[in-house]
Amino acid sequence: MSGTEKGKAQVEQAKGKAKETVGRTVGNERMTAEGRADQAKGKAREAKEDVKDVFRN
Repeated sequence: MSGTEKGKAQVEQAKGKAKETVGRTVGNERMTAEGRADQAKGKAREAKEDVKDVFRN
């Protein structure tokens, strides 16, 4: 897996988790949902890179 892409995926997941936590803390449903969406995008990016790795090897 490309180190930079994997790093981007992990950063995106971490940002999403932080956004979700802040949203829950302040009672902002929209921010909570955006955090969950960011996490999902990060996981999808990571899964895409995993598939690429399978076909490279």
